[in-house]
Amino acid sequence: MGSRFPSHQLSNGLYVSGRPEQLKERAPTMSSVAMPYTGGDIKRSGELGKMFDIPVDGSKSRKSGPITGAPSRTGSFGGAASHSGPIMPNAAARAAYTTSGVVSSGGTGSVSLKKSNSGPLNKHGEPVKKSSGPQSGGVTPSGRQNSGPIPPVLPTTGLITSGPISSGPLNSSGAPRKVSGPLESMGSMKNPGYAVIHNQAVTVLSQDDDFSFRKNFPKLILWSLILLFVMGFIAGGFILGAVHNAILLIVVVVLFGAVASFFTWNTCFGRRAIMAYIARYPDAELRNAKNGQFVKISGVVTCGNVPLESSFQRVPRCVYTSTSLYEYRGWDSKAANPTHRRFSWGLRSLERRAVDFYISDFQSGLRALVKTGYGARVTPYVDDSLVIDANPGAEELSPDFVKWLGERNLSSDDRIMRMKEGYIKEGSTVSVMGVVQRNDNVLMIVPPPEPITTGCQWAKCIFPASLEGIVLRCEDTSKNDVIPV
Repeated sequence: MGSRFPSHQLSNGLYVSGRPEQLKERAPTMSSVAMPYTGGDIKRSGELGKMFDIPVDGSKSRKSGPITGAPSRTGSFGGAASHSGPIMPNAAARAAYTTSGVVSSGGTGSVSLKKSNSGPLNKHGEPVKKSSGPQSGGVTPSGRQNSGPIPPVLPTTGLITSGPISSGPLNSSGAPRKVSGPLESMGSMKNPGYAVIHNQAVTVLSQDDDFSFRKNFPKLILWSLILLFVMGFIAGGFILGAVHNAILLIVVVVLFGAVASFFTWNTCFGRRAIMAYIARYPDAELRNAKNGQFVKISGVVTCGNVPLESSFQRVPRCVYTSTSLYEYRGWDSKAANPTHRRFSWGLRSLERRAVDFYISDFQSGLRALVKTGYGARVTPYVDDSLVIDANPGAEELSPDFVKWLGERNLSSDDRIMRMKEGYIKEGSTVSVMGVVQRNDNVLMIVPPPEPITTGCQWAKCIFPASLEGIVLRCEDTSKNDVIPV
């Protein structure tokens, strides 16, 4: 054919494009002979028994796979070894005995195989038996080399099951399996909430999240007032001693008393004033709320993916829990914390956590995800549902309270203690203040980027306070009827 593309004619007379295929001499292959019925005896299973290092019946070796480079198949191979890889030629007239490697042979004739004794020797002068994979089940490796893990010896019944033999409470020998390492599972069994507490989805709150008038009041103004009163007292005392006129000193004392009264009033009733401010703040409808708008939503709580459990009462399916232990310090009592003053209550232990949850709006019926987990900033105003006063010197402590102290390695001694616990469980009614965020038809309440101020409440003599993060307000849930969800 007159074409620039090469072509050739087949044996049937058909012309096809391309050059004729050059036939390559294929190496002869030997197929494995089918094994007879073994009746469940693994010793008669041939290759299967050799995989588990179990001696098999018969001394005839079976070879599977191609034999490449052999000039002649005449001759005999001695031994009962089974070879699963190709047999490659070698210039030397020797052969090494391995399972997954290559067996080198000479040309024609009779070649006898023997084990290779090259390599390090043990303390008795014998060759060290090598295995390149981990050995399990306490099986002693044989004289050959293994490139993979050696499975443990099967039971004497010959039954082959799926999965590793080490799974379950027993090991390969039938004895109870021993586990080394840190017993985290035992710790989680002792404390059911261990895994949940150390979850990244759980926000751990500290005492700094509580309302504090000293924290909200500007430090610069506070120290300026202190400096002015110190100077006023010095000037009033100097005038009183010099000209015997006490008017300036009286004015300074009256002003100092008024300012101190304001500070004391805000310290004692500031938290109550903030809760009143939250109650007066108007509720918004999620249906009409815009993206980025600061709103207050009131509705029913539904748990998210990670529910909590209260520490002392073990109340399940909570979205917020708070358990605090206070101690009263007398004149010669021990301090609960480094900043604990005498004749006052000091915080000794605090467990306060929050997670993401859903809230169903009363106004519109829509459901929103409140992002209070994953380390979000949260300011809780949740009433305590349980208050326990304990005085070991006057009365015996309850077993549950002693158990709770023991789980946290807290000693009771003769200290006067008070425990407070509050929580928000599923089905409770709460008020949430935050910023609306819409993301792919998902409605969320997220913390605001900046703190929200309440402003001055002159009618109640309350200074401004700042609210950081998502604000949670919930009354005592033990007194209210919980709505099933």
